[in-house]
Order: sequence, then C-alpha cells, then structure tokens
Amino acid sequence: MSKKSESAPSRRKFLKTSGSAVAAGTALSQIPIENVVHAAGSDTVSVALVGCGGRGSGAIAQIRNTRGNTRLVAVADVNAKKAKDRVDGYKKQFNDWVDVPEDRVFGGIDGYKHAIDSGADLVVIATPPGFKPQQFEYAVKAGKHVFCEKPVASDAPGVRRVLAATQEAKKKNLMVGIGLQRRHEERYINNVKMLHDGAIGEINLMRVYWNGRGIWYRNREPGMTDMQFQCNNWYHFIWASGDQICEQHIHNLDVGNWVMNDYPIMANGMGGGEERVGGDRTKSQIFDHTFVEYTYASGHKMYSQGRHLAGNKTFSHVAEYAHGSKGTCKMASAIVPNKGEPILMKGKGGGHQQEQTDLIEALMKGDIYNEGEYGAKATFTAILGREACYSAQVIKWDDLLKNGKDYCPGIDKWTVDTAPPAVQGEDGKYPVPQPGVWNPFA
Repeated sequence: MSKKSESAPSRRKFLKTSGSAVAAGTALSQIPIENVVHAAGSDTVSVALVGCGGRGSGAIAQIRNTRGNTRLVAVADVNAKKAKDRVDGYKKQFNDWVDVPEDRVFGGIDGYKHAIDSGADLVVIATPPGFKPQQFEYAVKAGKHVFCEKPVASDAPGVRRVLAATQEAKKKNLMVGIGLQRRHEERYINNVKMLHDGAIGEINLMRVYWNGRGIWYRNREPGMTDMQFQCNNWYHFIWASGDQICEQHIHNLDVGNWVMNDYPIMANGMGGGEERVGGDRTKSQIFDHTFVEYTYASGHKMYSQGRHLAGNKTFSHVAEYAHGSKGTCKMASAIVPNKGEPILMKGKGGGHQQEQTDLIEALMKGDIYNEGEYGAKATFTAILGREACYSAQVIKWDDLLKNGKDYCPGIDKWTVDTAPPAVQGEDGKYPVPQPGVWNPFA
C-alpha cells in the first residue's frame, strides 16, 4: 500500500459514514454496513441510481466498467414503470452486478428519498435539473457520497441550495463528483495547464459554442397528469431543464471559466425560440438560440453561442477557443502561438468514462474530492446568461444569485398530481420569455 493510501482515511470508514442514515423497510437496510461491504468477501461501493434517463444509464454502465468493486442496489425514477424496466434491462446486461429486488425500485417524485435511504454508499443523481438541488441536499444530509450530473439546478434558489449542501459535504468528508467530464479528460487538463503557464500569454477572450440541431419531443401519454407530462418532456420546460444554455452549453461555459480561472460578474445577451418544435408553443417554452457576452472582473470577455435548429443546413459546432496576447487555442485540439509552430494537444478523451473511473478509484483508496462548488457555479454561469437573454438586460452575478426568480416554488412538497410551474394559457400555449418584458427577479 502506498504512503498516500496508508495516511488517507480508509474506504471502509467512508462506507461506514454512509450507513448512518439507512432507512428501514428493505432487506439491505436491516444489515449493518460493515456486513454489507464485506458481503462479497471484500469492500464494495453500493450504488443507488436516481433518474433513469440516458445520462443516468450511461453513468451506471461506466461505473460498472471501472476496476472498483461496485454493485447497484437501488433505482428510482418519477416514472415507476421506467425504473422497473431499467432494472430489468440492467439485470440482463450486468447479471449479478445488479442487486435490486422489487422493494428497492421506487417511483414518484419522492422516490429518490427511498433510494437514498436504501443502504447505498454512493448516489448517482441524473434527474432533470429542477429536481437536483433537493435530491443532492437530501443525499448529503443522509451522509452519502454523490455523483450529480450537470447542470445541478435550473434557478438561483436551487444553486444556493447546492452551494450550501456542498459545504456540508465538505464538513462530512463526502465525495462529490459533478458531470462536467471535460475536467477529467487528459487533453483538456493538459491544455488548460499550458494556458495557465502562459502558452498564449494573457488570455483576454474566450469563445464558446454549442450549436446543434433539434432535440427530442415526447407526446403526452394517456392518463398522464400535467406534472407527469412535463417531467417526461422535461427538456422543453424552463423549470425542469433550465433551457439549452444550461442543459448542454454548460460544458463549454465551464471550460471558459476554467481557462479564465474565474467566474463572470455580469452578462448581457439576446435570443429567441421561433423555431423550437416548429414554433409550436403548445409543446415547448424554451429558446432555440442564445448569444451572451460575459464580463469578468478583469474586464475580459467570454462570448457564448447556443443553438438548436432542426435540419442539415445549419452550422453545427461544439467547441471552445481561447485568445491571448501571444496566440490562440482551440481547446483540446491545438495551441497556435503568434510565433512558432502550432502545438497539437495530446491525451485521452472519453471523459464520461474517466470521471467515473476517477471517482470509484478515489473511493476505493479512501481519498476524497469535492467538485460541487465549480459545478454549481458553472450552472449559475449558464443561468446568468439565460436570464440576460430572456430579459435583454445587463444582469449582475451577485444580484441574480441573491434575488433570482424561483422557477420551482414549493418543490419539496410536489407530487405527480401537483400543478407544474409552466401553465398553458387559454390558447393552449405555454408562457415564453419576452425580451424587454421578462423579469428575472420576479
């Protein structure tokens, strides 16, 4: 064993901490945690999944692919059938790695509580962003290690909850991983280090892009409540997804902040949604394009483009560029100094797998890290830009973080029968932010 591993708290100690809030009512929860982690003859990281969509499924598969001793012990989704179907699929794919009997498969908006209380050591949160703050907060209170997909919230009150829970996780020595996988890609890590070491001089501008094509839309199924419909079709509602700038463009914005080694103090922008779902506002309320100018305390800028337009004739581009006093850089690709030859970036990609490999290896060694703060602030960078576009105003970071609009009022008491925040008008259309009228502080 290395000196680092000997001096660090043992992984068994971490797992014992995780067992402090185990709930009654399942077979696993009746067993002392020391017995659980030795059930297979060696320490095991027991995993609970909250949210059975694409990223949740991907994260579970990637955890399974690590070299760590792990197993899946609980699954929850607002849609109980989806949770059950996902477990059935996992059992066929992963066999005895999946230890999820029927009484550890949970549905409903509060199903996450039961999954978190099921005796797991690590909770994977991969739900729509609007739900993540309460789920992250609950997991930390229960003493669980957490991997939370990005973005971690859809509004300022949610970000504040995540920041507070992040500090609590630090006090409890809990692992917090955030799904901003570029932070775990070798080529990005090497690239950012070279920029911070002065490869292109003082960096005065970042340009970041997530310009893609259309996204999915899911029709209402028979018998669905309004809340169930919006949860199933979550990308199209501001309270649930935070809009495209939060849900996807956050990756590029995070790289910009990482390179700048700072967070913006204000933003102004523009955008609209004329072509989203063919312009049918009975189906969606989010924008399909945004442009934001972010300003840092140094006076330096980050220009952001985000777009979703269906069809093959639109310019699709997902990338980040740094501009400095001595050259330019396309992130994870090449540094082009004003003098000398271009420097091609080397290193592995595959950040989705690497972030899980790093997390599980750290837990198995008894190490700890916490990505909650930059995850929350990357999320808020996106929210800041969104509100600047929605309102056509210059929005300051501190003002919005303190007084920003609550898109999920009363969320801790929601059920599938609760009326969701986005309400159709008499014409059947959902409210869409109108620049110049929208109030980001209402």
